[in-house]
Amino acid sequence: MSVAEKPRRAVAGLEASAARSAETTPSGAEVSTRPRRPFLLDFFPLEGESDTRLARFYDRLRAGRLSTTRCPNDGEVHWPPRVACPRCHGEALEWIDLPEQGTVYAFSAVLGGAPLGMESDVPYVVGLVDLDGIALRLFGRIEGTTWDRLTIGHRVRVEAYDIGDGRKFYRFRATG
Repeated sequence: MSVAEKPRRAVAGLEASAARSAETTPSGAEVSTRPRRPFLLDFFPLEGESDTRLARFYDRLRAGRLSTTRCPNDGEVHWPPRVACPRCHGEALEWIDLPEQGTVYAFSAVLGGAPLGMESDVPYVVGLVDLDGIALRLFGRIEGTTWDRLTIGHRVRVEAYDIGDGRKFYRFRATG
């Protein structure tokens, strides 16, 4: 196999794994599944206690609460959540809920070149959102309006959503 053929074979393998939309069980019943991204191209973290020390973030997200950590020693609020304070290095962090509302600070439209598994979502909007009442600016996907109708200063709310395999993540939804 030539050097030029190896990348084509790898891409074909990725396309085949991403194209899978149904599987059959040993009894012959068809089970619908979403396309699975190859592990190294999966943008969403594993969420279980055996996978991360931040499992509590995802548990709270499943309950509809976007949260982060705060250090009780120096009052530092961290984003993303941490297992140790970057200032004092203490590990006795507390969990706090973040505001549910915010304002779009900046945004961009993804009109092409979407990551593997997100091609059918194009076009979509991503942006920076200033949360109300706290000095945090979060990055995320913005739903509920089109990129050409969104404006700087647009009001949004945080929502948890299922990414399709039982894991949860957050995004913003335009409210105005």
